[in-house]
Amino acid sequence: MLENSICALDIGSSKIAAVVAQVKKGHITRMSFATAPARGIAKGVIVDSVDLVDAVTRVMKDLKASSGVNVRALFTNISGRHITTRHSKAVIPLAQRGNKLITASDIHKVNEQARILGSSMEEEIVHAIPFGYSIDSNAAIVNPIGLYSHRLEVDLYLVCANLASVQTVTHVVNQAGFDVKGLFFSGIAGAAIVFPEENRKGTRVLCDIGSDVTELLFFKDGYLKNIRVLATGGDELTNGLAESLTIPWELAEDIKVSYGIVGEQTRVSEDKEVLIKKDNIYKPVKQRQVCETITARARTLVNQIKEAVEKEVSLVRIDSFVVTGRTIFQEGLLEMLEAVLGIRVACGRITDPQIIPFANKNDVLSGQKYLTYLTTLGIISHQLKELQPSKDDSFSRIPDHPILRIFHKAWEIYQEYF
Repeated sequence: MLENSICALDIGSSKIAAVVAQVKKGHITRMSFATAPARGIAKGVIVDSVDLVDAVTRVMKDLKASSGVNVRALFTNISGRHITTRHSKAVIPLAQRGNKLITASDIHKVNEQARILGSSMEEEIVHAIPFGYSIDSNAAIVNPIGLYSHRLEVDLYLVCANLASVQTVTHVVNQAGFDVKGLFFSGIAGAAIVFPEENRKGTRVLCDIGSDVTELLFFKDGYLKNIRVLATGGDELTNGLAESLTIPWELAEDIKVSYGIVGEQTRVSEDKEVLIKKDNIYKPVKQRQVCETITARARTLVNQIKEAVEKEVSLVRIDSFVVTGRTIFQEGLLEMLEAVLGIRVACGRITDPQIIPFANKNDVLSGQKYLTYLTTLGIISHQLKELQPSKDDSFSRIPDHPILRIFHKAWEIYQEYF
């Protein structure tokens, strides 16, 4: 079997990251990485497509140089700022009289009906996730294939993106010289890599704190239940410093990263100072003032997260609360989040057994640097699972090849009548 590749691109407000995984017989043989600061995008919105095309081109050029792979098509992401969600239900009759064996074609038909009913001319459906199926009077059925009924109903959870935003992202990638094979919502890609397949029972929350958007995803027993997007992130800490010290944003970011500590300020000596360049003159600023400013902004951010979570689920019912995003590099932020929520908070880690060995031996991903590539690694992980269908669903998928479709239909008829 020839080696092929899966390429994922993460277009964020602060950085652009790309990963290409070379795959043979469904297993990764090599992974290569590239990243660069984002340009032409602000607060999750593309403001200069030319600059963004240049940035994407540069990252993909670096990726080709390190991997030797000539990528032609890739998967990319769409951020939470452009995302809306809704439920869409549909019902199809299976038999006029009596009952009929439910097949994969029936599942496909009812899902498509729900997609059509829930679609909008101004949006594109990025993910369509079944909440559950109902047959006759029985609800919340996970997989109705092989059961008998005279009607089939689905509750489909649609994750949609603004059509103009999707078209703009696709145009940027095309202008850089690549085709878009598929779109992913960043949060769903992240969940695919941080929540282990074998242990998804209970209530789990993924909190991705980005530079200007915080995405909250709520799962119950492995199924996505809701998404909330907050228009705030790590940049709020930087904004606070820039306003308080009346300095440029870029300088405030450097000071935040180098000297900022969230939480108890007694750890910082009252006499300790930081030299900042202001009006071409270096002036001293108390480090404690820096820490007090970002702590106040961090507390506001954390309280907003708590308020959003409590609207969805009681904190005491959460079995796992996982945080991702490079903002968690800020010293003391995770501890503050844990204290305010009153529950254990864990940093998101790679759980895919195929990707873990590469993370352990690759300096690019060492420490917590893998967080830079978490969205892209989640996309890679998801696509690997698509290449390796389980035995249970080997006949539940409808093949693309016309000859295989005929065989699949014949199998369904056999199952129904014999």
